[in-house]
Amino acid sequence: MSYFCTLKESIVTNIVMRKTIFDLLDRKGSRPVSMLTAYDFNTARTIDEAGVDMILVGDSLGNVMLGYENTLAVTVDDMIHHGKAVCRGAKSAFVVVDMPFMSYQTSVEDAVRNAGRIMKETNCQAVKLEGGVEYADRIKAIVQAGIPVVAHIGLTPQSVNAMGGYKVQGKSLEQAQKLLKDAEAVEKAGAFAITLECVPAALAKMITTQTKALTIGIGAGNGCDGQVLVYQDMLGYTNGFIPKFVKKYADLHSVMLEAFKQYKQDCEERSFPEAEQAYAISDDVMEKLFEPEFKF
Repeated sequence: MSYFCTLKESIVTNIVMRKTIFDLLDRKGSRPVSMLTAYDFNTARTIDEAGVDMILVGDSLGNVMLGYENTLAVTVDDMIHHGKAVCRGAKSAFVVVDMPFMSYQTSVEDAVRNAGRIMKETNCQAVKLEGGVEYADRIKAIVQAGIPVVAHIGLTPQSVNAMGGYKVQGKSLEQAQKLLKDAEAVEKAGAFAITLECVPAALAKMITTQTKALTIGIGAGNGCDGQVLVYQDMLGYTNGFIPKFVKKYADLHSVMLEAFKQYKQDCEERSFPEAEQAYAISDDVMEKLFEPEFKF
């Protein structure tokens, strides 16, 4: 086999194919899709290595990374900054970047401009925006511009003040009918996927069976086409409130806290660094340094 044939075979073998919207949509009604948030290079790389299908650079970074009370203060620049890092870390996962508060609500023109900027500057594969019927025209325009869109209905955190807090949506007949109309509107507008947040499981399953779009649940039961969680929640990385719908797969807060405490103690007791963490210098050099001309 020639050198060039061997090189070509090696390149093809090592190419990691990124998932596409068609790969994901092919899974509808069969094998559920997995999705986690990420906001930095190393976390994205680890999630990608685990084989998780989708990564969301959520505006939840306002809460879990920047310490804000809610997501409203997050900017387009914030999303681009973190989105770039995530896209550099993820090689096969399909990366979605949130459109933050007031980046699309003001007008269709603003929505397309900001979606385009996010797509161009992060190299992500799709954007996500909150809202149903009211923002279907934004979704349609963004999709027509060649940008895949994930819609987000149910509990929409950017509308927390209007909703009167973080509450389950769709429990009453009126709310349930509104969610059905929202799902229909965003699908017709061109959204290939719909996030359903804090929606009763039976209603989420009904929406899933009626829409051609991929449904991704967060607090919406296991009848959706996929699931998403904030990775800090599922890892027990924080020591604060954990939503009911979160399953903790680890308790990193306790592990990290104990490690930090041990590090502090080792520093104070001079048990760190030990010899294996230090660099040596020859005795001859040290002896010369003690000669008068080297003293200060």
